[in-house]
Amino acid sequence: MTSAPKSNGKRRAGELAGELDDLKPEKLKRVVVEDDFDAELSSDIRGIFAALKQLKEKAHKDGLKKNEETISSVASGIKSDLDELRTKLEKDRQAFAKALSKSSKECENMLKTETAKFQAVYEKFCKETSTHLQSLKDVFAKYDEEKERLLTRYEQMRKKEKNSLAELEKACNGRIVDLEGSLKKKKQDDKTFSLLKQTLGSFLDNASDEEFPSDD
Repeated sequence: MTSAPKSNGKRRAGELAGELDDLKPEKLKRVVVEDDFDAELSSDIRGIFAALKQLKEKAHKDGLKKNEETISSVASGIKSDLDELRTKLEKDRQAFAKALSKSSKECENMLKTETAKFQAVYEKFCKETSTHLQSLKDVFAKYDEEKERLLTRYEQMRKKEKNSLAELEKACNGRIVDLEGSLKKKKQDDKTFSLLKQTLGSFLDNASDEEFPSDD
C-alpha cells in the first residue's frame, strides 16, 4: 500500500518534470523566435522559468509533494497566460497586418491616381510643347521664305535700278553731247551772223555814200 502512493508520487513528479521540461527556456526560446515575440517579453519569460527551475530543484530536494503541486499549478497558469498572450499578440498582428494592408492599398490607389494625373498633365504638356515647337518652326520657315523672297526682290530692284541709272546716264550723256553740238553750232551761227552783219553793214554804208554824195 505504501509503495503505490510512492509510485504514484514518483510518476506524478515525472509527469510534472516532463511538463516543466516542455516549458524550459530553450524550448520556449524556439517558440518565441518562431512567433517573433518581443525581446523584452522573451527575457522576462526566461527569468520566470529560471525561477521555476530553481523551485523545481528545491522541490526535488525537499521531496515535498505540495511544492510540486504548487509548481504544477503555477506552470499551468503560466502556460495559460502564455497561450492567452500568444492569442492576443496574434490578433494584434492580424489587426496590424490588416490595417497595414488597407493603408498600403489606399496608398497604392492614391499613387495610381496621382500617377495617372501626372501622366495626363505630362502628355498634355508634351503635346502643347510639340504644337508650340511646330508653330515656331512654321514661323521660322515662313520668315526664311519671306527673307529669301525679299532678298530676291531686292536684288531684282538693285539690278533694275542699275539698268535705269545706266540708261539715264547714257541718255544724259547723249543730251549733253547734243547740247554741246547745238551750242557749238549756235556759236558758229552767231559768228557767221556777226560776220554777215558786218559785211552787210559795210555794204550798206558804201551804197549810201554812193547814192548820197557829200556836200563837199
